[in-house]
Amino acid sequence: MTELTPVKLLVVDLDDTIWHWFDPWHKSFSALLGGLAQLSGVPEPELIAEIRTIHQRHGTSEYSWLVDEMESLRDAVPDGMTPRDFYDDALHAQNSARREATKLRNGVRRTLEQVRSCGTNVVAYTESLEFWTRWRIRTTGVDGLLDAYYSSPDHDAPIGIDPGELRRLPHDAYILKHTEHRHVPRGVLKPSPVVLQQIITDHGVLPEQTVYVGDTLIKDVEMAQRVGARDVWAAYGVNHHDTRYELLQRVSHWTDEMVEREQDQRPGVQPTPTFVLHNSFEELLSIFQFLPTTKRRP
Repeated sequence: MTELTPVKLLVVDLDDTIWHWFDPWHKSFSALLGGLAQLSGVPEPELIAEIRTIHQRHGTSEYSWLVDEMESLRDAVPDGMTPRDFYDDALHAQNSARREATKLRNGVRRTLEQVRSCGTNVVAYTESLEFWTRWRIRTTGVDGLLDAYYSSPDHDAPIGIDPGELRRLPHDAYILKHTEHRHVPRGVLKPSPVVLQQIITDHGVLPEQTVYVGDTLIKDVEMAQRVGARDVWAAYGVNHHDTRYELLQRVSHWTDEMVEREQDQRPGVQPTPTFVLHNSFEELLSIFQFLPTTKRRP
């Protein structure tokens, strides 16, 4: 029997590590893009080029205010209507597709419950912004299974738009009851080790007592290795061999260099992970012995 490695803190990436992100993104963005092209009469390639510029400006591929900022959409909007009103059918199709496809990956709930039963803190660190991360935590039912999540605050709404006025559900539907949100500085992106180092410090453990799990070699694994944490590659979450992935690349907030590096399979370009989860998040339990998170003495 393989000896388990003792650890006291589990830190996880979220998108495509504990829940499906790319598949819901592709389905929902495709619905939006098709709807915008049909209603505006602007060809999809032109829309895609403008969307990429906006995504890069705001540092996210899930910018909530696209229709409000896209110049190419305005000519089709009748006098007396806002872009958001005119393109409501496209926005509704996007939201419906996202809601239907968003779900946890196999074994995640059982694993988080077992890790927490050992007294181990479970923390998430994501590059995604606050609103959609919070929405996914609620939608997938992991509020309370994560002690905290670290993410950037939301992007600002365009001038003249009050996000609160657009919400159609009660206030309680938009907040978390148990999982704490901790902000990270704007502009800090993986594989910068700054945030992971702060997480480890906040929980009073050593890097070697920390497990970090993520699906992106050049971001998650590289970051964990820089810090000295136990790096784990969630290989089951890799999507860039999916033929649909090209659409994400065309509108991504990532730089061209980062997109190209992710695809580069030459030796030495990407870090070699110490541990690999091939099929399921649950494989963590056969690698590590999870112990209570107790702050070490100074």
